[in-house]
Amino acid sequence: MTEFDVIIIGAGAAGLHCAATAGYRGRKVLLLDNAKKVGRKILISGGGRCNFTNYNIEPSAFLCSNKHFVKSALSRYTQWDFIAMVDKYQIAYHEKTLGQLFCDDSAKDIVSMLETECKQANVTTQLRTEITAIEQLEQGFSIATNEGQLRCQSLVIATGGLSMPKLGATPFGYKVAQQFKLKLKDTTAGLVPFTWQNTDKDDYECLSGISLPVSVTSESGVNFSEDMLFTHRGLSGPAILQISSFWQPGQAVTIDLLPHGDLTELLTIARESNPKQALKTCLAQHFPKRLIERLVELNKLTDKPLNQFNEKDFTTIANYFHQWQLKPNGTEGYRTAEVTLGGVDTDEISSKTMMAKNVEGLYFIGEVVDVSGWLGGYNFQWAWASGWCAGQYA
Repeated sequence: MTEFDVIIIGAGAAGLHCAATAGYRGRKVLLLDNAKKVGRKILISGGGRCNFTNYNIEPSAFLCSNKHFVKSALSRYTQWDFIAMVDKYQIAYHEKTLGQLFCDDSAKDIVSMLETECKQANVTTQLRTEITAIEQLEQGFSIATNEGQLRCQSLVIATGGLSMPKLGATPFGYKVAQQFKLKLKDTTAGLVPFTWQNTDKDDYECLSGISLPVSVTSESGVNFSEDMLFTHRGLSGPAILQISSFWQPGQAVTIDLLPHGDLTELLTIARESNPKQALKTCLAQHFPKRLIERLVELNKLTDKPLNQFNEKDFTTIANYFHQWQLKPNGTEGYRTAEVTLGGVDTDEISSKTMMAKNVEGLYFIGEVVDVSGWLGGYNFQWAWASGWCAGQYA
C-alpha cells in the first residue's frame, strides 16, 4: 500500500492548482485521474485559447445557494494572483471583451504552466486510474484503484460536474459526497444553448449563423447584454449562455434585438428623410438583412413605404423588436454545457478550507461544489481559488 499526505482525485483546473499549492507546503501529493492527460477541459476552453480569468471577478457573478460562500476563497486567491503566475511564465494574453482574458497562443500554455508548477512542487501524477472504493480510516482514507491500494491523510475531490461528458465527466464526486452523507443541490446544465420549440424551429432555423448584439432578460429579471447567435437547433452566443443559468423550464426570455437604439425614433427620423423608403430596407440598416426578410415572410412585419405607417404602427414595430419573447423548448443539456449548476451543498463545506465540516480530511473543490460563475473566466477563477484554499490546509 502506497501512502501519501494528500491525494487529489481529478486533474483538471482545480485539482492541478490544489496539487501544486499543497506540494509547495512540503506535502507528499498524488494527483489521480482516469484520463490519458491532464487539464482536458482547459485545453478546449475558449476555443482552444483558455479564458483563464477575468479582470472583474466579483462574488455577485457566481450562482450558489449561499451567496456569501464564495467570498472567502475569491478574496484570498484573486484574479491578480493567477495573472501574476501567468506573467511569471511569460504567457502572452489579451483582454477580449468585458474583462475576459485569453491566451494569445494556446490553452496548452496554461496546462503546461500548471504541470510545471506540480513538477516543481514534487507532485506525483498518475493517469488512467480507476477508483473502485474509498474508505474512511481512523486517520485518513484508503482508496482502492485498478493500480492498487492507496492511503492518505487528506483526500481532495476535484472531479468536476456533468458538463461535457465526451471529456469524461461523471457523477463520481457527487457519489463520494453521498457516501459520506453530504447533501447535494440538484444539478442541471448551465451556460448552455437553448433549443427551439417545433414551431419556432420551422420559423427560424433558416437563420442559422446570424449573430447580433442583444439584451436578454429572464423572468426573474436577470439581464445580460452580449451577442446572440441563431443556430439550427436554437439560440446560442454569450448572451444566451449567460441567461440559461437563470432560466427554468417553461419560462420565456425577453430579448431586445436593438439594445443600443430607440427603434420608434429611428423609424420616425427615417420617414421624415426618406418617406418612400420601404420598411424592410430601413430595418435592414439596423438588423441583419436575412432576419428582416424572414420576419416579412412570416408576416410578422408588413413591408410598405414608411409614409404609410403612423406613430402607433411604429410603436408596435418597435415593441416587437425591443421585446421579442421566446419560450425555449429546453437546452442542449450537458453535452454542450460549459458548467454544471448545483452540486455539493456549500452548507456542508468550510468556505475557508473547502473541507467537509463533518468529515475530517475530506475536501471538495471546483465545479463539483454548488458554485457556478458567469461566462468569461469566472469558473476558472473559482477553480484556482478553491483549489488554492484547499491546498493551504490539505
